[in-house]
Amino acid sequence: MATIKERTAKDGTARYTAEIRLKGYPAQTATFKRKTDAKKWIQDTESAIREGRHFKTTEAKRHTLGDLVDRYIKDVLPTKPKQTQAQQPQLERWKSELGSYLLSDITPALIVECRDKLLSETTPHGNIRSPATVVRYMAALSHAFTIAVNEWQWLEDSPMRKVKKPKEPKGRVRWLDDGERSKLLIACKESSNRWLYLCVILALSTGMRQGELMGLQWQDVNLKDGFLILHETKNGERRRVPLTGHALMLLREHAKVRRLDTSLLFPSKSDPAKPIDLTKPWRNALKLAEINDFHWHDLRHCTASYLAMNGASLAEIAEVLGHKTLNMVKRYAHLSDGHVSNVVASMNAKIFGGCDGY
Repeated sequence: MATIKERTAKDGTARYTAEIRLKGYPAQTATFKRKTDAKKWIQDTESAIREGRHFKTTEAKRHTLGDLVDRYIKDVLPTKPKQTQAQQPQLERWKSELGSYLLSDITPALIVECRDKLLSETTPHGNIRSPATVVRYMAALSHAFTIAVNEWQWLEDSPMRKVKKPKEPKGRVRWLDDGERSKLLIACKESSNRWLYLCVILALSTGMRQGELMGLQWQDVNLKDGFLILHETKNGERRRVPLTGHALMLLREHAKVRRLDTSLLFPSKSDPAKPIDLTKPWRNALKLAEINDFHWHDLRHCTASYLAMNGASLAEIAEVLGHKTLNMVKRYAHLSDGHVSNVVASMNAKIFGGCDGY
């Protein structure tokens, strides 16, 4: 039901106050100088309410992007502890650029302007910010908008949907050849840190991320059957990791001298509740082995590359590394070309036999 009431303003002119009352919704009112405008507002607003659009539009005019960022940091980020450290400064940056704008005034064009500014800036390390980093900035804001649309009902749609992400370079694939691997392992064995060699062997043989490896606890390790369980993984799912051969043997030896004041496999000397920091011994080992352009995470690339070269399918590599999709492991496809050729040759031999043709 809608009504229009006429009254006289202080300046003597007419004012028309329109009111809409629909069952199940709060009353809506607005005042206009012309009666025709009041009638049009009633028609448009009633239609928007029935279609579920009106209140989202109203909320978008009540809240700024700064409000959105503040609420997201307060209510949502604590549920993602692994991402808080990276995403909070990213969101604060968006707030510093666009925080004063009402959500109803945030357009794809404004976001594009900020995106391009991020791409052109120099980081504290003196480098131009990479497209991959800008994509992460955009992903943080995009998820905040998604929550505002789906859960808070502050927006009808996310403006990020119309903003193109910067093109990222192809995924890095840096792995050690036989000679490099041999030199690195010798250097790790000679390290003053007694656990460096074991940790590198575990990383190479299992494909675990550094955080997963450093967070290992004894209750999650089954030395008898040769496997361990990762509870805290990047994709949020538990993963069973096989242990075999040299890695399993070394870990069994390590278990014989485990510390009893901590559940961690590799605790820090100064604080048993925290994992050891291998940064310095790792760098020293790389220097001793004369290996350049290689990071700890590249050990994971080594695992995937060795699997591919030994005939593992992309699906099998994804399962070992803990990827939900094949997109992340497609970068290793070229390393398994020989295996693919053998599969195709085997299939042809089976269905065509020795026939030269039909």
